[in-house]
Amino acid sequence: MVLHQPTSTPGRIGLWLRQRGCELDLRFPVLGDALPETLEDHYGVIVYGGPGSVNDNCDHYLAVMDWLERVLKARKPYIGICLGGQMLAKVLGARVAPHPQGLWEVGYYPVRPTEAGRRLWDCWPERVYQWHAEGFEVPAGAELLLEGRGYFPNQAFLHDDHAFGLQFHPEVTTAMLHRWTVQAADKLKMPGARPRHTHFEERLIYDPAVACWLDTFLDHWLTLESRVANTRSSGEEGPAAKVLLRPTG
Repeated sequence: MVLHQPTSTPGRIGLWLRQRGCELDLRFPVLGDALPETLEDHYGVIVYGGPGSVNDNCDHYLAVMDWLERVLKARKPYIGICLGGQMLAKVLGARVAPHPQGLWEVGYYPVRPTEAGRRLWDCWPERVYQWHAEGFEVPAGAELLLEGRGYFPNQAFLHDDHAFGLQFHPEVTTAMLHRWTVQAADKLKMPGARPRHTHFEERLIYDPAVACWLDTFLDHWLTLESRVANTRSSGEEGPAAKVLLRPTG
């Protein structure tokens, strides 16, 4: 799990993976943590959101995107959340850019699954939590799974059956909402952002469906290694389904 700020946590995804018996390996490149030279001991990779842009000339972001080439080559199950999804898109050659009118999505916004998304799951939520000023285009050959009905049209895509790019934040907890809306309160004033009180009011309405989808999604994600292993030309068995948590540093 790659996180981009010293105060970042794996959120609800980390909690649910632990409940599934997974061990998590947290890495903070921004604090100087090295990324694994090999992924033989890891089931998969999750890269979280963070401040700034994938288009910034930021050393630790560039290091993560270079490393993603290795993740994709190994065909390891991958989840990119917000910035992590944008990193995946950019590595795959797709454009990541701000909204043409400078609009942000901060709060809950409506979405709808594509036909490809409905083939995977029939429990997509009606609205999802967002916190971003940029969005990704869908990489060539990838499938768009979820369309945005707010300001950014592309909300989730699947590349090569094992790598998911998500624009939204299914990992967010109520505690994280409190922290984000206080520590980054200036973002609530950006054009398109939703007022702070709606983040909590709409969480009560829409988060149960997000939680239901996330439960189904993680169960699916934790089966990908065996599926991908069966398609490898070498025919070799992949490692057992586990997401390694060994805090570093």
